[in-house]
Amino acid sequence: MNFAGCYTAIVTPFGSDGQVDLARLRRHIEFQAAGGVAGVVPCGTTGESPTLSDAEWERIVAATVETARPLGLAVIAGTGSNSTHHAVELQKRAAALGADAGLSVNPYYNKPGQEGLRRHFLAVADAADLPVVLYNIPGRTGVALAPETIAKLAEHRNIAAVKEATGSMDSASAIAALCDITILSGDDSMTLPFASVGARGVVSVVSNILPQQVQALSDACNGGQWDKARELHLQLFDVCRGLLSLETNPIPIKAAMRLLGRDTGTLRLPMTEGSEATVAAIRTLLTRLEML
Repeated sequence: MNFAGCYTAIVTPFGSDGQVDLARLRRHIEFQAAGGVAGVVPCGTTGESPTLSDAEWERIVAATVETARPLGLAVIAGTGSNSTHHAVELQKRAAALGADAGLSVNPYYNKPGQEGLRRHFLAVADAADLPVVLYNIPGRTGVALAPETIAKLAEHRNIAAVKEATGSMDSASAIAALCDITILSGDDSMTLPFASVGARGVVSVVSNILPQQVQALSDACNGGQWDKARELHLQLFDVCRGLLSLETNPIPIKAAMRLLGRDTGTLRLPMTEGSEATVAAIRTLLTRLEML
């Protein structure tokens, strides 16, 4: 799999009964395909994965593969867990369901050391003949994959990319200097800065509402069109920063989708709806972009 471009970390729609709404999920994937993104990422942070049961996870991944594959979209299924055994089982199941790769997050809450992280991800990589995208997000997990550990893991034939959600240019630069693993930005506002040291794309939250624009930014970066990339980066910067800082993701992006008539239902506790101030700020951001 060629990991390059925009991969949308899609939200999980919930109906009024609190259950997963697969019909709305399918429509959202079709919207992403129309926007020209490279792929979609179900059951990640933006998809509220910690609140999903294994049965719901399976239905979401199966529906995503079934919908996305005919539309030419790659599917990177969220397969991470703080239990190595569970992460291994999810990786195997993602392979069986036809996903193109698994996105495996740093084990959270446990706070393992670098050797524990290394062994965890090697177990996941050995579990199935399916590419692994490491998901390095210390702000959510309480532990970071060191660039040196990523370089060691990159020697495994199934470990193909890293979603670098540290927001750190130093970390991205060190990874690029140590190995040739594909780097994908895990923060929308860092897509262009990370591309300057060799990153190939982004796992994006903002592309839930602006798929064409985020893919265009990735294309400009990968095509060496730096003036165009800078222009697109600056156009998107305020909404990128706002949707990832006003409240915890995915609260702002779900609020934005609701304002745009792409309602995805409720959030699951412990996540709650955005405050009045958050919704007002998002309305202002979308108005500036002439989306409202």
